[in-house]
Amino acid sequence: MLMNEMNALLRGGPTTYVPDEERVRYVPDMTSPLKLLCGNRYEHFEPTAERVRQDGHTLQVFVWTGCTYVAE
Repeated sequence: MLMNEMNALLRGGPTTYVPDEERVRYVPDMTSPLKLLCGNRYEHFEPTAERVRQDGHTLQVFVWTGCTYVAE
C-alpha cells in the first residue's frame, strides 16, 4: 500500500462535523479507535471487521461511537 492511500470508511455520526467527502480517508492504525478533531470536539470511531470496495480501494469500516469536547 502506498503511504497515505485511502484505507478507511467512517460510518455514522453527524455529517455536520464529518462531511461525506471526508469519510473516506487514510488511517495509520487500523486496529485502534480513531479520534478525529473537528473544531471544538472529537468524533470517535471504532474499527470493525467489515470491509467494502469503493473506487478501486478496499476500505475497512469504522463506526461512530460518540463525541467528546475539547477542554478549555
